[in-house]
Amino acid sequence: MKVFWVIFYNVIVYPLIFLSGMVLSVLQDKIRDSVKGKFSAIKILKNYFKQNGYNPNTYWFHASSLGEYYQIKPVLEGLKIIEPESRFLVSFTSPSGYNNAYSDSIDLKFYMPFDFPWSVSRALNIVRPKKVIFSSYDYWPNFIWISKLKGIYTNVFAFRIRASSLKRIPIIRNFFKNIYKSMSTIYTISDQDRDLLNSVYGKKDMPPVKAMGNPRYDMVIQTEKIYDSYEKPSDYKRIIIGSAHEEEENILIPSLVSLINSYPHLKILYAPHEPNSDEIKRIKNKFKEQGILSTIFTKQNDLTLPNDQLVIIGVVGVLSKLYWQSSIAYVGGGYSTGIHNVMEPAVAGVPVFFGPKYDHAHEADELLSSAGGFCIRDGGEFLSKISELIEDDDHLKICGLAAKDVIQRNSGSSEKIIREIVYE
Repeated sequence: MKVFWVIFYNVIVYPLIFLSGMVLSVLQDKIRDSVKGKFSAIKILKNYFKQNGYNPNTYWFHASSLGEYYQIKPVLEGLKIIEPESRFLVSFTSPSGYNNAYSDSIDLKFYMPFDFPWSVSRALNIVRPKKVIFSSYDYWPNFIWISKLKGIYTNVFAFRIRASSLKRIPIIRNFFKNIYKSMSTIYTISDQDRDLLNSVYGKKDMPPVKAMGNPRYDMVIQTEKIYDSYEKPSDYKRIIIGSAHEEEENILIPSLVSLINSYPHLKILYAPHEPNSDEIKRIKNKFKEQGILSTIFTKQNDLTLPNDQLVIIGVVGVLSKLYWQSSIAYVGGGYSTGIHNVMEPAVAGVPVFFGPKYDHAHEADELLSSAGGFCIRDGGEFLSKISELIEDDDHLKICGLAAKDVIQRNSGSSEKIIREIVYE
């Protein structure tokens, strides 16, 4: 059966993925940058190893984008401390990861080569990695299969499987089992993920599956040491809307206007997902249509916020810091592609609101079960729950502490994963 899937993937599935990428690269800058990066990946690897020589202790980490890199970062940096002479490569699929991932522990970052057998084989022959480690979900079939043929250890950590996953459909399940059983180890986020993976795919021919947690909790714990000097306002409350998508504006903006009118001392920070000038202008006009004027904040380093009631954030890279100056957070994406990072406001001791598309995020489940997070499905529910917290300081404090506790009690995953990677 594996031969069938290898042929099917290489003759039909991946050529379609490749052609779709070529077409979309004409229309979208991010995809175009990714495609260009993939075309140059082999050349970058050849030049690097020509200049630096071969290292038998080379670890190849792969992350889809910046979010997955933040899962990798504490593991990579911990390994670097233990094995300072080892070499650490990090590949990416998305420009958001490639352009924004920084660490002194990274020896080389580049785009993942195309998943054609010949390009994968060339890349592995150049690098000859000791181990290849994938974050969460962005593992590529030919890469896994060819690594297996070459005797290269492969692992995926922070793995999660949803109860509603399409991977449970029999024919799709069979395809993915042929990928998973070619891996060396799989580390799930939770016991539930491990048990569900075992029940869906069985244990026969599968690699060891262990529940090891999510290293991203450790990543956000590190921000606490940096930003906990920021003080939350004591004489008013501030709601921060982080990475809001256009799809949720009809819920958010009318509710926020109502809150501003009801609570004169309330302040709002509104950060759109794509804070370009056109988007900022459009959002500013939507508030203005309802009688609310706004100020645009574009500072990158000085995070002293203006005293205006509504401030729209027009700069990237400051959200994680601004959460520490806020009382309540709403994290966007829950009405479109899925919620963004709810850990950053949680570690700041802020109750976290989000939309219904959160089943990819174990941390959202943890926040809900601890009463540190709230899923809202319409504007009325958002308005009601926010008002409860605004009017009850004790309830607000308890929810914030519950959110922070989720981060603290789930930390420590990095050390466990590093130990397993070193000694497996």
